[in-house]
Amino acid sequence: MMIVEPKNIIELYRKLNLLFLSMFLVFIATGQNDTIKYFFEGHTYQWHTAGDKVDKRLEEFDFSGYDGIWLGGDVCSESLLNYTTLEYIHGIFDLKHPNTHWTLGNHDARNGNWNWLEELTERKTYYTSFYKGISYMVLNTNITPYDCEQLNDQYRIIVNLCDTIQKSSHLIILVHHGIWEGVPGLPSPYQYAQSNLKYYSFNCYNHDATFLNDIYPRLIKVKERGVEVICIIGDMGSQKIDAVSDDGIYFIGTGLNRSKFKDPVERENSPRDWFIEFKHVPKTGWLDWHFYDLDSTLAN
Repeated sequence: MMIVEPKNIIELYRKLNLLFLSMFLVFIATGQNDTIKYFFEGHTYQWHTAGDKVDKRLEEFDFSGYDGIWLGGDVCSESLLNYTTLEYIHGIFDLKHPNTHWTLGNHDARNGNWNWLEELTERKTYYTSFYKGISYMVLNTNITPYDCEQLNDQYRIIVNLCDTIQKSSHLIILVHHGIWEGVPGLPSPYQYAQSNLKYYSFNCYNHDATFLNDIYPRLIKVKERGVEVICIIGDMGSQKIDAVSDDGIYFIGTGLNRSKFKDPVERENSPRDWFIEFKHVPKTGWLDWHFYDLDSTLAN
């Protein structure tokens, strides 16, 4: 029978520990280099329904490969009219996931009941968050001076994040309405969006606190600190924008609209519907995006 010396046992344990540690570090490093994906879509409701359905193509879409779903608003045409509709939306998009974001559109907001969404997600309808190296700012541009408390509070969190952001690789701003009329180098939202809130003021004490006059200059300062800024709009249908301002701020967006056409021939001849897929490597801070044809993707 072989007898193992105590010092040999200690040496064996040491080598095993080093081996396990090396394997663990390789595993962690590999995981950090992994590319993860996020999905964005706007104006997602199914036409010709009672207002309680998303585009039926999204019901068929496989979201399992995405580590975040970003909704640009008008999810259903009457999203918060009935609580059962909110439950249905949650069942598709997992609204409680920390990287699922929903900027309310007018079809989402117009029936009130915002508290249902706030209670489900444990977040306000406007907020900031941080996920895997990226900061997010989700805005609710349905808030007006009739509700100064929330409007001023939303403005406060915008200012606070813009003033303090440092370590994020990117700042992503999700907004439903077209609010950036006049940004240098950009086409007017009239050319691609279904709204153009040129004079939307972000607080109750300065009517000139528009996106162009107040928010955009803050975003330029964020970029100057080395944080890439991407503004995403959802109030669009069958169009897309992928532009960069003269100051290097990205503005992108798209939406769905083909379910409007009941006739198959008319629908086939209508403009294509797109979604945006983001790819992200958290370790390096690399982020890129691509527009994909929704029908072609589902057909493959």
